[in-house]
Amino acid sequence: MSARKLPDPRKFPNPRKLLNARKLPNPRKLVNTDELVNTDTLLRLVGMRYASAALMLVGVAALYGAATFSRPGDVDANGREAPVTSAVMVCPGHEGGRLAVQSLASPRKGGRVDMTPTKGGAALASMTSPGQSWEKDTESGDDSYTLRATGAMAAGLEAEQTTYEDGGDDRGLAGARCASPATDQWFIGPGPVAADELDLYLTNVDSQPASVDVIALSGEGPLDTIEGRGTRVEPYTTRVVKIGGSPEGLGDVVKSAADLALRVRTNGGRVTASLRVRAGEEKGIEWLPRSPAPAPSVVVPGVPGGPGKRRLLISVPGESDARIRTQVITKDGAFAPQGQDVLDAPGKTVTSLAIDGALVGKAGAVRLVADRPIVAGFAADRGADIAYGTSTPPLDGSGPGIVADNRFDSSLVLTAPSGAATVEVTTVNATGKSAPQVIEIPAGRTVETALAAPNRDAKDDTAYGVVIVPKAGSGPVHASRTLSKGKDDDYLFTVLPITPAAITVHLPDTVDTQGALTPG
Repeated sequence: MSARKLPDPRKFPNPRKLLNARKLPNPRKLVNTDELVNTDTLLRLVGMRYASAALMLVGVAALYGAATFSRPGDVDANGREAPVTSAVMVCPGHEGGRLAVQSLASPRKGGRVDMTPTKGGAALASMTSPGQSWEKDTESGDDSYTLRATGAMAAGLEAEQTTYEDGGDDRGLAGARCASPATDQWFIGPGPVAADELDLYLTNVDSQPASVDVIALSGEGPLDTIEGRGTRVEPYTTRVVKIGGSPEGLGDVVKSAADLALRVRTNGGRVTASLRVRAGEEKGIEWLPRSPAPAPSVVVPGVPGGPGKRRLLISVPGESDARIRTQVITKDGAFAPQGQDVLDAPGKTVTSLAIDGALVGKAGAVRLVADRPIVAGFAADRGADIAYGTSTPPLDGSGPGIVADNRFDSSLVLTAPSGAATVEVTTVNATGKSAPQVIEIPAGRTVETALAAPNRDAKDDTAYGVVIVPKAGSGPVHASRTLSKGKDDDYLFTVLPITPAAITVHLPDTVDTQGALTPG
């Protein structure tokens, strides 16, 4: 290939001459100079704009600097646990009975507990030292009671309402944990077919009205009705709703239900819900314990031993059916009951399962593992009384188990479903406290142990508290307390599921962001 001859660059035209030879138009003929923006004005506007931006940057920097220097310490990106310093609980009241309060001993000082009528008035009692206990018998009336605690007194505080009637239509022992206000609460137990009366107590302890929806599931499916929606509860009042006996109590649609899962949900404000059961003539009354939110794995502790019927109640709130594996745990071990090891439960229903044959008179617990979230509890009858229980979270170090009112014949039923557990049990009252009793629960076993007041000379009906603390390295423990009196056909009893006492609250994660400095 022959080389290409390039032109001589010296023969190109001079670009300077080309530029000078080009005739450019007169800019005065293109634009009226009077209409042009004044250059000085333009520069001043641009300068002001950038000056404003600079001032804004200085302000933000100052704000961040102030926040940095004024915060109490380094920010914890993982959040932290802080002691509970405020608590509110409601005891349903109305029918009278004993109110009992037990506070947790603590090296922290300060704070106060006051028990007052919800509608207002003088305090029934006050406490100012952690570790104190208090009890008072009240008369039947038309009000509930509100417990308010501040400071160190609020951490680990527990309160109960217990009634004892040895005759009449309300014969029996009945107990209720005084509960905190909430926006979504569950109960599972008998329906109107199995009980003479079901009274739902709705208490509003806040300064604004609350609006409540009551929703029910039965053995036949959901009880769809617009009744029970938008029930108004005025500030500092308790409203009693008769389930099956009033429009706000779901009206006639609920009357044919033998078993119920009841959901109490607020669409404005919050309430404390308590459900009272009058089982029938000379069968006494009882309060249904509040159930935890639906979960796929639950343990129902404290099914009492002895004669009588025992029924397991399971509700599937979702649309889809649930397949549930069941396991009964007694002192002899954990086993799947014959013919009941796997249960298919329809969605949006309550399923009842007789378990007295599996328990054969022993106290125990039932473990349920499902492929859908469920709510579970039990119904028990013995002698002249009835009792109900529900699933519980474990005592696993997050907080001790505390029971405020123990008397007559009291016992703990402790179950370790998945690993060996060890707990220390201490009883306390105004005279002092007992030496801690160490109780070991083998893995997959239930242990029942009797309780006694610190002062063994105390009267039979003098209340005392009990504190249950899992030891370091212990497996999870599910617990309940059985309170009883009498024998054979005169046997009266109540069961209280035990939940971890609230001693700390988790403060959310925080980081250095501009969002932390701007209103939400």
